[in-house]
Amino acid sequence: MTPTTLRKLLQHTARACLFAFLAVVIAGFFATVPYWVGWIPLGLWMLCVFGGHRLAVRAGTEAAAAPERAAVAVGVPVTGRWTALNSPADKVPSHGTRAYGQTYAIDIVAEPEPGARPAFGWWPPARRNADFPAFGAPLLAVADATVVRADARRRDHLSRTSWPALVYLFVVEGVFRTLGGAGAVVGNHVVLDLGDGTYALYAHVRRGSLTVRAGDRVRSGQPLGQCGNSGNSTEPHVHFQLMSTADPDTADGIPFTWHGIGVPHNGETFDAAPAGIPGR
Repeated sequence: MTPTTLRKLLQHTARACLFAFLAVVIAGFFATVPYWVGWIPLGLWMLCVFGGHRLAVRAGTEAAAAPERAAVAVGVPVTGRWTALNSPADKVPSHGTRAYGQTYAIDIVAEPEPGARPAFGWWPPARRNADFPAFGAPLLAVADATVVRADARRRDHLSRTSWPALVYLFVVEGVFRTLGGAGAVVGNHVVLDLGDGTYALYAHVRRGSLTVRAGDRVRSGQPLGQCGNSGNSTEPHVHFQLMSTADPDTADGIPFTWHGIGVPHNGETFDAAPAGIPGR
């Protein structure tokens, strides 16, 4: 069994187990189902999600498929003043999982001036995307590349920047997005082939904003679309990552560094020059 086949098998098995668990829970409303029955698919789901990578390493397949790579230097995918969240400069894997090639992914939110971004709290439960300065910000090509994936059909939902909304995201929405696979998690997205087995993924793109399509050649700094709030997202932000294949389901994460900036730490605010320009 190849590493790619193993990774896909684990992911499909995890989704099937989660679906089975939900089916048992629903069936419990209409028939007498022993409570322990649901623990079987739930336990298998946890094993696939949290233990799958380690099992693959022990088998010797993941280690062979994903040798350690040096950070790839690319341009910055945005311009202006931004703040980093979930950065690989502080933790790897940065998002707590290696799934979907996210090992070295980073989230950034626009901070044009202090207080411009709404604060997290109890009220209001949700906000309009227009309340966030990142919404509609241009996304720029980080290098000369070929577009291999471009999808902007999913809606931009309201923010999840309150405690009630965050609980809903993790307990309800996140579960169903997991069942939907990578596309439901990353939302609208574009993937660039940078060459040498390196692909750049931009996630949570604004619906209908992409100005490129699969097969297009783009130049460094060229606009691709706009920042949105689609997929598994708490607020409008840019999720950026480098990965080893164009398919997040089978990709390994690749470290990156941005020209003139490096890799900003969590909470670090930086001013981004247009992609392709090293520094300001």
